[in-house]
Amino acid sequence: MDQALLSHLRQALGESAVHTDPHTRELHSADALNPARAYHNPPSSAWKHPAVVVEPRSTEEVVYTVRLARRYRTPIVPFGGGTGVMGGTVSEQPGVVVVDLKSMNKIRSLSAEDRVVWAEAGIVLRDLDEALNAEGLLLGHDPWSVPIATLGGAISTNGVGYRATKYGSMGAQVLGLEVVLPTGEVLTTRAVPKYASGPNLNHLFIGAEGTLGIITAAAVRVHRTPEERRFATVSFADFETGFRAVSELFALGVRPALTDLTEETSADEHGERRILLYLAFEGYREEVEAQERRTLMLCNEYGGTDIGPEETRQYWEQRHHIALRYQEEMLPLTPEQRWSHPRRPDDGVWDYLHVALPLSRVLEYRRQAVDIGRAHGVEIRECAVWTEPELFSMIMVGTSMKGNPNGNSFAETVDAVLRLAQDMGGTMEYCHGVGIKLGPLAEREWGSGLDTARRIKRA
Repeated sequence: MDQALLSHLRQALGESAVHTDPHTRELHSADALNPARAYHNPPSSAWKHPAVVVEPRSTEEVVYTVRLARRYRTPIVPFGGGTGVMGGTVSEQPGVVVVDLKSMNKIRSLSAEDRVVWAEAGIVLRDLDEALNAEGLLLGHDPWSVPIATLGGAISTNGVGYRATKYGSMGAQVLGLEVVLPTGEVLTTRAVPKYASGPNLNHLFIGAEGTLGIITAAAVRVHRTPEERRFATVSFADFETGFRAVSELFALGVRPALTDLTEETSADEHGERRILLYLAFEGYREEVEAQERRTLMLCNEYGGTDIGPEETRQYWEQRHHIALRYQEEMLPLTPEQRWSHPRRPDDGVWDYLHVALPLSRVLEYRRQAVDIGRAHGVEIRECAVWTEPELFSMIMVGTSMKGNPNGNSFAETVDAVLRLAQDMGGTMEYCHGVGIKLGPLAEREWGSGLDTARRIKRA
């Protein structure tokens, strides 16, 4: 690291905001991507500790840091909650400056009448939601990681949460952005719900994983706390029937707050395969009543059985528990300590895939993915459509990363299933970004669009 750059950073930000100690640097060297799932970029060959970690407290300090890095031709990696699962915060070059935004966590303004909040990028989603709740409002973005993820990270990966059926992805709720560009200039877009004069520049940064600029604040559409919330759970004999019921539900325009059709193994002693549709309805009272009644009527027409609200109520109440456990057990550890921590010891190797597909291809994709896995000794342990019938997820489990007697490694099987989604006109991920995990498949998916994105980045 250039010592002049380091000296300038300390003078501008203060000693307490500039960290070069090994522990802090290692804490910021990776996110929640398990190295066993980093098939193309294992940590031994590609991952490096950053040279310095800075914690700016204002947009002006981010501007100063970016201008200095540009002057000294030093790469920057923005860092939010460190909870990403694609390796988006991994330093692949030496001498990197990590810009940790967690000290930029203020709510700048909140208008209940406009239903708009301006908040800084480092605010934790739970903290933002609790502040909104006190004003009779809620944040529509509600992923499993609410207790630990930041607003900037959620926007940068265009995350999807439990309420996305009703409110959309994180990016769909963004009205305006404040972004520090690689030149050190600050771009602030107007917080309005509709643009008609030129392209909406917000979309350059939503889902861009921090590659085109550092989001420092965002204006987000918020929502009034619903008058009522109801839960329902429907059981189906097979996944195909449940899927067709959900597809018809969406075709009618019925959009519950939560829609999760999951094929899973029950937790009881029988370990049977179950196909359950978890549903939550929220909004004004008459809307909730009408949606629940029509949904259960339609599911019954498709052979579904209403088994009551309790399983979904429990699902809803526990939806953030995994993040709380991660916060308690994993976040205090360095990446190397996390990787050696025992997780899923009975499952061998595993991966959790999230692909987006044309509606007409989902069932065929599921069938072919199961066939690919079976041929390579890999089990599809669980599959689901979540928030939209086009968004398909599955947990794949194998016994060995090195492969089976046929010579097919688990990583090759995962790649084959992701390439299948691309070949069917879909995408290899719908809510976590690409990062270093899926980077090698980006050109195959984007085609000439990848070069366009690179030209934008160079500009």
